[in-house]
Amino acid sequence: MSPAPQTPEEGTPASGPRASGTPGEVFWSFLLLGLTSFGGPVAHLGYFRDAFVVRRGWLTEAAYADLVALCQFLPGPASSQVGMAIGLRRAGYAGMAAAWAAFTLPSAVLLVAFALGVQALGAEPGAGWLLGLKAAAVAVVAHAVAGMAASLASGTRQATIAVAALVLVLLLPSALSQVTAIALGALAGALWLTSQPDADPTDSATHGSGTGVRRRTALACLAVFAALLAALPVLAALTGNTALGMADSFYRAGSLVFGGGHVVLPLLETEVVGAGAVDHESFLAGYGAAQAVPGPLFTFAAYLGALMPVAGSPLLGAAIALVAVFVPSALLVAGALPFWERLRANARVRCAAAGAGAAVVGILAAALYDPVFVQGVVSPATMALAAVAFVALAVWRAPAWAVVPAASAIGFLLL
Repeated sequence: MSPAPQTPEEGTPASGPRASGTPGEVFWSFLLLGLTSFGGPVAHLGYFRDAFVVRRGWLTEAAYADLVALCQFLPGPASSQVGMAIGLRRAGYAGMAAAWAAFTLPSAVLLVAFALGVQALGAEPGAGWLLGLKAAAVAVVAHAVAGMAASLASGTRQATIAVAALVLVLLLPSALSQVTAIALGALAGALWLTSQPDADPTDSATHGSGTGVRRRTALACLAVFAALLAALPVLAALTGNTALGMADSFYRAGSLVFGGGHVVLPLLETEVVGAGAVDHESFLAGYGAAQAVPGPLFTFAAYLGALMPVAGSPLLGAAIALVAVFVPSALLVAGALPFWERLRANARVRCAAAGAGAAVVGILAAALYDPVFVQGVVSPATMALAAVAFVALAVWRAPAWAVVPAASAIGFLLL
């Protein structure tokens, strides 16, 4: 008789989590997804389930549901975090890095190439292809706001929190106001919202979602996360180092995004456009292009980094931005896993998370107005194109990766 499986606890070896596969196996499995996973975070989670629960059997349905629940609760890109957690569970910390690299690099490479092309061609404000991309961005963000509002701000109180966040961010536009809106939304949720659905008792670590991350290691990851969040802006200000300043901006954006990839838009816009590092036209062009590539939307950071060269190198800028925006996710996934069961069972924590989610809807709605609508709709023709693109996404169910290039092509031909 084979020995009973052991539940990873404090006795896990210090070398890292218990692994049942290899980093190479993880890398090649995720690379296929990185090359083909169009459709955004929800679609990515469907691809992951099919690949790792149904076809490969790397984890059970309950274990997968538990990982998804955890990553929806954490700030950062949920689908990328689920991928990191699967890689961590399968092949330890090296597997976590392999899953991230394979899923992320294909879209990052495409967006860096697009950034270099934008620099070579020049992002002239009146260029038809650029106007088409910006109009498509209006449609994509409007579609995201509508979808998120339906799930995160459908109740009276959640909608009130969302509108309050919208007002705060519109009247006091800054990175601080966005963070404040999320914090106040979480507080309002904890104090004002009555209840949220209980966690499914079958989706627990006893069903295989545990990774064997030791609690001391998890606490160290959380401490590093907090230390970087506090220290990077101080170091960047004291040294005036360009690379540290860029790392600070993208690390902070990756640390404070709740609600999925689209919500990184207002934070990054504040950090890079507000600081004058990237102009509005190039920013929205890249955001539109990010909808047309596979993989996580957070690779938009690589595009922006390529437009902000470090030591004269667009590739170095892209690498710093890409790593900095994803490092918080890796630290939070490894840091939160051992404590997840206790947190998810607490009703107040679930209400606070619901309040933060409603605030995120308001923040994204504010970004829909400025800069997306203000910069993307500059004429009756661009308004018409944005409306058609929105109908294509919301009514015809056309994928964003098809709608965005089509809008750019229409803009090139007609605008």
